[in-house]
Amino acid sequence: MTLQKKTDRQLIHLYLAGEGAAIEELIHRYQSKIYTSIYLLVKDPYLAEDLFQDTFIKVIRTLQAGRYNDEGKFLPWAMRIAHNLVIDYYRKEKRAPLIANSEGFDIFDILPFYDESTEEKMIRQQTHKDLRKMIQLLPDDQKEVLIMRHYGEMSFKEIAEITDVSINTALGRMRYALNNLRKMISTSEVVLKTG
Repeated sequence: MTLQKKTDRQLIHLYLAGEGAAIEELIHRYQSKIYTSIYLLVKDPYLAEDLFQDTFIKVIRTLQAGRYNDEGKFLPWAMRIAHNLVIDYYRKEKRAPLIANSEGFDIFDILPFYDESTEEKMIRQQTHKDLRKMIQLLPDDQKEVLIMRHYGEMSFKEIAEITDVSINTALGRMRYALNNLRKMISTSEVVLKTG
């Protein structure tokens, strides 16, 4: 069985048994989601890259120290580390975090993914770009929940724990975020194709 077909848990066990390629596969598997979620919070590609690298340094150190527990999913755990590093960065900078909360609805699910023509691919990429701009316009608490739910694949319980709010508050922020995005979409020229 190739590394790509192994579960996150299997890859972690392989890495701890000395298989260095296993951690590379985990990083490759989630780098896009984790980097994008960091970038959407800090809005600076160089800072996002630094925080992404710091995230995986911390992931590796935690794994090597035997402090990772198997009960949770790897991605939400790594996203929590990334989120905490973003918060730490803003605390050190003495600036308020540019973070936002939102529900758990994956707005990108409504976009079709199939063998698309070059034109369709360009339209999809522009639509994603437009959506990311709209996400940046959301209030910080709504943006944060949306990012954690979409990119971090976190449950509302996990989001509530990380952001130190009730589950109902996290759900409410997601609901507001989605309503705000729908309003922005309806007043813009973004056309979301539903297949």
